[in-house]
Amino acid sequence: ATQSSGSSGINAEYGGSANLVVKCKMCNRENSISIVDGSVRAYTSDTAQFQSVVRFECRGMEPTDFSPRTGWQVTAEDSGVMFPDVDLQEGEWCDYDEREDREVGVYEVKSSFKTVKG
Repeated sequence: ATQSSGSSGINAEYGGSANLVVKCKMCNRENSISIVDGSVRAYTSDTAQFQSVVRFECRGMEPTDFSPRTGWQVTAEDSGVMFPDVDLQEGEWCDYDEREDREVGVYEVKSSFKTVKG
């Protein structure tokens, strides 16, 4: 059983913080996931391969699934038109690019986690 406590000052005695802290109700251990500073990158559709878009520092837990929600920004490749606050909760999104006179979209959103050291 776990209890989520949101963004918190985990290991406050060491001056640390985390983006997500979960405290185990059974042992009281605080587990955390933090976004590594400078690791967030834009996804480009240059390739159909998985791309690294963020790195996490995980202590006591490991992410297994990703559920995209709202707040994404999409830029149309050909026209450069930006679509702010895109909702990917359904795993896809589409809109109309008036500059290029065609539909633009994000389809079949998939994710993968890979363990890296260092």
